[in-house]
Amino acid sequence: MSSKNMKRAFMLLLAAAALMAFPSVSHMFGMGKPTEKITSFEIVTLRLMGMRFTTEYEIVMKDKDAEVVEYAIRYEKNEDKRIPQRQTVCSADRILKLLNDCELVSWDGFHGKHPKNVNDGIMFSLNATVNGDRKIRAEGSENFPKHFRELREGLHAILSQKD
Repeated sequence: MSSKNMKRAFMLLLAAAALMAFPSVSHMFGMGKPTEKITSFEIVTLRLMGMRFTTEYEIVMKDKDAEVVEYAIRYEKNEDKRIPQRQTVCSADRILKLLNDCELVSWDGFHGKHPKNVNDGIMFSLNATVNGDRKIRAEGSENFPKHFRELREGLHAILSQKD
């Protein structure tokens, strides 16, 4: 085997080892599998920021129901103001199904780096406390985890009271 082929084989083995050793690396490439289901949640906050808008979705557990609020974020007097746009209450089971269908646990540690040659786009950040004290954090810039679109569409459907 030539030294060039040996070097190539070594690099492939090194990349494979990194994917297996660091689950967050595999999540960046959409290859991570959730290892746990979400059985409860305390709060889930998803913030979307574009060139001319910032929207925040907040889901809070209220007894056996969930309160879902969509906020417009406006910068006024040197601080962010959260202005409620839409709000609803739905069953916690509906939220749990959405979070598990979107494999939210697998998002933990996701960092979607902004692609080259893209001048603007949408940035996001997600912070969630689930299953008691399990923290999930993810962020990205025009680079999103698997099922990101489904989570956004699911929240819009809930806020519009659609099944």
